[in-house]
Parts: sequence; C-alpha cells; structure tokens
Amino acid sequence: MGFEKGASLLEDLIEKAGGCAVMDGGFATQLESHGASVNFKVWSALCLIKDPHLIKQVHPEYSEAGADILVTSSYQATIPGFLSRGLSLEEGESLLKKSVKLAVEARDKFWDGVGCIPGNSYNRTLVAASIGSYGAYVADGSEYSGCYGPGVNLDKLKDFH
Repeated sequence: MGFEKGASLLEDLIEKAGGCAVMDGGFATQLESHGASVNFKVWSALCLIKDPHLIKQVHPEYSEAGADILVTSSYQATIPGFLSRGLSLEEGESLLKKSVKLAVEARDKFWDGVGCIPGNSYNRTLVAASIGSYGAYVADGSEYSGCYGPGVNLDKLKDFH
C-alpha cells in the first residue's frame, strides 16, 4: 500500500468516525489480564513467540470496545532484541510480519461478524504498526526521557529504526 492510499484510508476513517479515531491501547496490560507474562526485555513481543493466541484474543476485545485503529503487538519487537534472545534475522523479521498478520486477521474476522449487521456502529478498523523508541529496545526507562547516553547520536538512532 502506498503512502497516499494509507493517508486516504485514515482520512476516510476519521471523517466517518466524526472527526477523531479511537486507537486501542494498553496492549501489554490487556495481555497480562489474560495471563501473559511481559516482564522481559522484549516485553509483550514475547507473546509473538510464546503466546500468539493471547494476541488473537486481545485485538478483537479492542474492536468490540470501539477501537478504530488496532496497533500491532510490536512496540518492543526489534531485530536487535530478537537477536539478543538467540533468534535469527529471518526469525525476527518473520515475527514482525506476524504481528501485522495477527492484527489484520483479527480485524477481518471481527468485521466479517459485524460488518453485515444493518445499523452496526463499528467502523472497519485500520491496522497500524507499533514501533517503539530506541529506549524501549534498551528497556532501561530511557524511552521516557529520550536520554540514551553519550554513545547514541542521531545517526545511530536512524540506523536502529
């Protein structure tokens, strides 16, 4: 999908939603409420590896609650993070793609169930990638301050993302 098409879909959704769109949120908290353990450096991204069924459970809950945009379960999912857990580059890339696939499948399944109901109040949700900051990757709290240390410059941040 090109940038123009994506922008058009978002603009159309916001217009249909009355001027603002509701995003899901607190994905890790919702995963925890279903028994996921997210106390790891890769945080809720661990569910992509160990508990994808929980991700499949959480996305429709946000749709049911009225979210217009589902965010992928990839905030702390990074290639360096996956490599540090012993996964290969290909496995890491596959998990990032899986985070999108799970959200799209959940969106489509939910819409298939409610889209044909006359007068339903749901919008067909969009899926957005959740991309954490460099600080989310290092998992030391620096994501809240942006102070990543003297060895991290703009070029390093660009390369990381």
